[in-house]
Amino acid sequence: MTAKIRNALTSLLLAAITAGCASNVTLPPPTIPVPLMEKIPITVGLRMPKNFYSFVHQEETYGRDEWSIDLGNSNAAFFTQLFGFMFNDVKLLKVADDPALMNIDALVEPSIDAFEFSTPSQSRADAFAVWVRYRIKVFDRDGNQVANWPVSAYGKSSTEGINDSESLQRAAVLAMRDAAALMIMKLDAETGISALAARESPAVMPAVAPVTTDDESDTGIQTTAMEDEPDDAS
Repeated sequence: MTAKIRNALTSLLLAAITAGCASNVTLPPPTIPVPLMEKIPITVGLRMPKNFYSFVHQEETYGRDEWSIDLGNSNAAFFTQLFGFMFNDVKLLKVADDPALMNIDALVEPSIDAFEFSTPSQSRADAFAVWVRYRIKVFDRDGNQVANWPVSAYGKSSTEGINDSESLQRAAVLAMRDAAALMIMKLDAETGISALAARESPAVMPAVAPVTTDDESDTGIQTTAMEDEPDDAS
């Protein structure tokens, strides 16, 4: 064996020793428990970015472990299910759709700002942790942006009794459920989205009293008021 071949084999052996393992994790569509809440009585258009249907997070962690986390369409399934629980009616819009033609009260555009995770070797704990930060933009029916709300969430899952991939999957789903709980409790307060359903009624012309004589009585005018009851998320 020549020195050149020995050197090449040695380099390959060292690379195999120092290289970490590659882990591929695919996240199934999450399931959100049905919340105990009254739906917000508006029609919402939901327009999601393309990466909600094909989001892949790739990272090389400490120790040269390579991770590829395929969230697939889990984010799209998450928001579709969540908003179905929260609003009277949800219309899914494509990028090319014109919201002005959809007869909606508000348009919501969620996006993902960040996705991070830690492994047991990093945290020195027998658990995986996931952090996710969504951004919720809300527009009125005329296309004016009325809110831009960041939503940060966290999930942690022990590795006891399950493998690393399953633990990371559970942590990611728990992070999504944490985000769901936050949006159920605070989305309306943070964005004022329920107020976008209030349409101004056409101006009502006051009734014209007929000309009366001394023997006739005045005609009274009766008005009515409409009251909207606020919805509370529990």
